[in-house]
Amino acid sequence: MSDSNSTDFTNPSTFILLGIPGLEAVHVWISIPFCMIYAIAILGNFIIVFIVKMETSLHAPMYYFLCMLAITDLVLSTSVLPKMLSIFWFNSREINFSACLTQMYFILSFFMIESGILVAMAFDRYVAICDPLRHSTTLTNPVVAKISLAVVLRGIMLILPTPFLARRWPYCRTNIIPNTYCEHITVVKLACTDIRLSNYYSLSVAFLVIGLDVLFIAMSYTQILRAIFSLPTKDARLKTFGTCGSHLCVILAFYIPPLFAALTERFGHNVALHLRVLMANMYLLVPPMLNPIIYGAKTQEIRSRLLQLFLQKGT
Repeated sequence: MSDSNSTDFTNPSTFILLGIPGLEAVHVWISIPFCMIYAIAILGNFIIVFIVKMETSLHAPMYYFLCMLAITDLVLSTSVLPKMLSIFWFNSREINFSACLTQMYFILSFFMIESGILVAMAFDRYVAICDPLRHSTTLTNPVVAKISLAVVLRGIMLILPTPFLARRWPYCRTNIIPNTYCEHITVVKLACTDIRLSNYYSLSVAFLVIGLDVLFIAMSYTQILRAIFSLPTKDARLKTFGTCGSHLCVILAFYIPPLFAALTERFGHNVALHLRVLMANMYLLVPPMLNPIIYGAKTQEIRSRLLQLFLQKGT
């Protein structure tokens, strides 16, 4: 192994991203589904933002939150995919130390922002289904703006200490990261010092903030499901349950893979490294692809507006 990878150094100027360890020979083939996922995510989320912006009838709380979700997904996937594809296609594995910490910050902060948006959307659905008469007076534009600002500031401020703590540690073991991006726990584990402060802070944020988000979403959808089963007709129940069921699938796809990835990174030493890396990538790539499909295709107003655009172009 070369000296740059194994000899003593402190705060290296660059890290080396291995991609998916053990699957280097098929990196090009693996890049094909990842590239398709990224293309669908970019196209789908841009369409959501464009339609909501252009159609004044969609200027309502649900669609504002959906637009925020689309923008967040664009940033989240773009923080990971371009560098990943450069590794797969061009073997461009080096990443600057500061760029690595910046990527880490964007991934964590926008993941937390997206979690907050999902809570806001669950609250919007709760009011719309359980108390529809008060929906327009409860979720006014100023209230939506305040919720959105709180969600963004929470993600920005709570994650801000993470890269600063990571920058403090001396890295004198290796500069090789066995991943396709700068995952927080993978990076700080390379430090040759006590990193308990970083671990405690990240775990506290994960359990207290993300845990509370999951609790609020679960409470909202519990009340929503109770309201659905009390609807008078079977068709109404099936229609509303179908929409909420698809939303729940997106929420589960957002929260379960990162939980699995975090647990296997800390405790799953018997799990193959390439499986851990693939799971760590899935929770950043699959939700940005699924969200515009589920929330867009299942929303009648967006679906009908999209069909109108295609029909106008066809004529």
